[in-house]
Amino acid sequence: LKAKPTVFASSIHCSKYAFLKLAAMLGCWAVFFAAQSLSVSAQDVDVEGDALLDDLAALKQELRALRLELKPALMGRQLQNEAFSSSYFFAEVEDLKAQDKEIQSSLDTIWILCCCFVASLMHAGFAMLETGSCRARNASNLLLKNVMNMCVGTLGWWLFGWAFAFGELRGGFLGTTGFAGSDFLLANDKGISAGQSCADGSCVSRLVQCFFQWIFCTTCVTIVSGGVAERAKTGSYMWYSLLMTSIIYPCVVAWTWGGGWLSTFQGVGFTDFAGSMVVHMTGGIGALSGVIVLGPRKGRFEDPKAFEPHSLPLVVLGTLILWFGWLGFNAGSTLSLHSKDSAALAAQVAMNTVLAGSSGGLTVFLLRLVISRKYDVCGLCNGILAGLVSITAGCGNMTCSSAILACFIGGCVYQAFSMLLIKFQIDDPLDASSVHGACGFWGGLAAVLFDWGHSENHFHGSNGWNCKVSAGSGAGVCEEDLFGTALLAQLVCLLVIVAWVLACSMIVFIILSLLGQIRITQKTEETGVDEEQHVQTAYAI
Repeated sequence: LKAKPTVFASSIHCSKYAFLKLAAMLGCWAVFFAAQSLSVSAQDVDVEGDALLDDLAALKQELRALRLELKPALMGRQLQNEAFSSSYFFAEVEDLKAQDKEIQSSLDTIWILCCCFVASLMHAGFAMLETGSCRARNASNLLLKNVMNMCVGTLGWWLFGWAFAFGELRGGFLGTTGFAGSDFLLANDKGISAGQSCADGSCVSRLVQCFFQWIFCTTCVTIVSGGVAERAKTGSYMWYSLLMTSIIYPCVVAWTWGGGWLSTFQGVGFTDFAGSMVVHMTGGIGALSGVIVLGPRKGRFEDPKAFEPHSLPLVVLGTLILWFGWLGFNAGSTLSLHSKDSAALAAQVAMNTVLAGSSGGLTVFLLRLVISRKYDVCGLCNGILAGLVSITAGCGNMTCSSAILACFIGGCVYQAFSMLLIKFQIDDPLDASSVHGACGFWGGLAAVLFDWGHSENHFHGSNGWNCKVSAGSGAGVCEEDLFGTALLAQLVCLLVIVAWVLACSMIVFIILSLLGQIRITQKTEETGVDEEQHVQTAYAI
């Protein structure tokens, strides 16, 4: 019994030792397996890290290539070192402004050219109207004079007229530069460029300006050919045509549209938007001068029936062509179409032109219907032209209702002046002095009397939508009570033009008459100019 506890205690001690040994062994195995696990994980981490480094290097390479690719664009836009700086924005704004000016100039040039093409058809209208209004035996001669007007007038305008009218003014009276188109082209570092004329922030070439004014110049001299039809010598008339387009008409333009003394007279200047005074009255006064010096056609007032128009179809065709061409003539005088205001003014001018022809035509038609109790086609056509002449000065500063009223009066003025010429036995085959001279004078007055600023006690004149502003007014305040001053300036302008054109034309025609070089012979007048002087006649009859 004493030995059993010892054995038992010894067993327990051995068991404890074995357990500790087992625990130690298990611990060692645990440490071994943990170390092995850590070793494998470290190897995995090393592999993944290498892959990430490779990917990063590849991305850096792609970024470097992309930067090289975008470098020129970034430098061109000034975004490399000073992205979106104020200087960049200012430069962009200036570029846009320059582009805008170029677009404006291009639009204005296209507009002027298109109107020139339309207005040039007026020469065909004049040729048809003049030929149809006279006797058949002189038809070829009248066609010749109309075509020669274009040829001679064009050269006269190019050689001298343009320079006198729009060259650098001396003393506000006459231009002194630009003869023979010498200011059309300019030399520069890149070669040759077109000379520019700038107004209202837009520039057009002097070439297109000269082209547009050429239409007005040749229109003016063509009016004279209608007044002296059927009795003036062709060669002598061509000399007058050259003088009119080279000196007489250009001087009138220099004083007015060219910026001369009448353009600023009394601080208001003249008002003539498209040429009632400058073009039509000048031509009408020239025609009246020739009519007076030449005298009537033989038998004109003894047998009026023999002098009636030989072709009403040509008269009507010519009138309609003129009416269409007049739209380009008047609307083109806006000289710009780059803004909504200039476009709206062109539309206003076109509408007034259409209404003017209608009002004047109906007025004369009804007046002659009352007088003769018969329909008068020629009276209707001349009434249309009288209305068109009457609105040409004020088409840019009159309301539509004012245009109708002004041209109603214009029709009455034409009829009264035509009857006055017949009363004094002044023979004007086409009533050119009545249509263009008398109605041109009235149109100049009407442009002031019917100005659309009167209701507000303002005056617009040739400014279109904008009123005349007070001198030195920084805020652009409309000046009031200008009507009397504007009317005085307009009357002075009218009288100056009448006096100048009448004096010059009378001198030329009188000198030609004294030399015996103005009127065809009596035999030629009786047989017809076509038969005596032309290879071809207009009609094979």
